[in-house]
Amino acid sequence: MRKPIIAGNWKMNKTAAECRTLITELIPKVKDAKCDVVVCVPFTDIALAAELAAGTNIKVGAQNIAWAESGAFTGEISAAMLREAGAEYVIIGHSERRQYFGETDATVNSRLVRAIEAGFKPIVCVGETLDEREGGKTESVCKTQVVGAFKGISADAAKGVVIAYEPVWAIGTGKTATDDQANETIGYIRSVVKELYGAAVSDAMRIQYGGSMNPKNVEGLMAKPEIDGGLIGGASLKSDDFSYIVNKA
Repeated sequence: MRKPIIAGNWKMNKTAAECRTLITELIPKVKDAKCDVVVCVPFTDIALAAELAAGTNIKVGAQNIAWAESGAFTGEISAAMLREAGAEYVIIGHSERRQYFGETDATVNSRLVRAIEAGFKPIVCVGETLDEREGGKTESVCKTQVVGAFKGISADAAKGVVIAYEPVWAIGTGKTATDDQANETIGYIRSVVKELYGAAVSDAMRIQYGGSMNPKNVEGLMAKPEIDGGLIGGASLKSDDFSYIVNKA
């Protein structure tokens, strides 16, 4: 039985003051959650979020991690920096990183290897664009991204990774995959993991839906057998919306 995981991705939102308000509001609202609860916050909020969430059931994550330990990588952030700040989880390969900042399957793999080596709990994002879905390429794109991300990673290490299926066409567009579409594609992704690592790993791995899960669609999505939670964007920025999703999961 896979324990659901609901992770908020704040993206480039929330100053430290706003972070304090949101985390403080969230703590009592999600304290009885039956799922894992994670907030992936901007780098400048990590230390504060970790301090506020200490002793609660809320875990803190980052939105990226460098593949290098240190060095001349302007704008990147290292595993040691994230660890010291208090991050436990890290998002890798989000579609916005791929779209705007040149992330590739190879760099996703490098970041994932580093995150695992450093003891983080990675959330690796995969998903197709609208053109790819309409062109019947959903499965081939997801397979390529999963295989690329997990290159050289052992079965034992892979078990601790969360995959987030995020159809790019359903992020920030108001569109969302139907419950059946999301379940079918996540089931396919699980079959790719099975090809790579066998049934024990694929059965244990948690795969989230990351395409605009919100209070209106959470119950239908979470009722599907393949869907193990959500990577939540806009709805994670409001304590009432995020806590509703968490508690329904």
